[in-house]
Amino acid sequence: MKPCRDCQHEVSEQAMMCPQCGAPYPAKEKWDGWGFEYKSKATLFGLPLLHVSFKYRPNRVPVPAKGVIAIGQFACGIFTLSQFGVGLVSISQFTIAGYALAQFAVAYSLIAQIGLYIQEGHGQVVYGLLDLIRKLSG
Repeated sequence: MKPCRDCQHEVSEQAMMCPQCGAPYPAKEKWDGWGFEYKSKATLFGLPLLHVSFKYRPNRVPVPAKGVIAIGQFACGIFTLSQFGVGLVSISQFTIAGYALAQFAVAYSLIAQIGLYIQEGHGQVVYGLLDLIRKLSG
């Protein structure tokens, strides 16, 4: 038995929540949210070489993966693999990237189901930015 970190009530070390105050995982000294996160110690340009994040903070805000290689539901980096991503090279469902493979994308060059590109694009409903501007301006 250990004291709850919030209310000091005695709880089991395996307790998922405190019966007194409702704190999640009350026997842990520090708890910063649900899910999985890994960040490599190696860095490049001040970013971790690899950051994997499928984590939510206690207030249920997602933790985005930020790194040279960023993997997660939300990711920002040079290479991203995510549901929502921003990167130089991105494989995502929704992305803004230099080069993208995505369902919905805005990129310099892309392969997408629906996308807007600057240089080259392939996909189902894909438009060039300059072509779209010409169409809209008349």
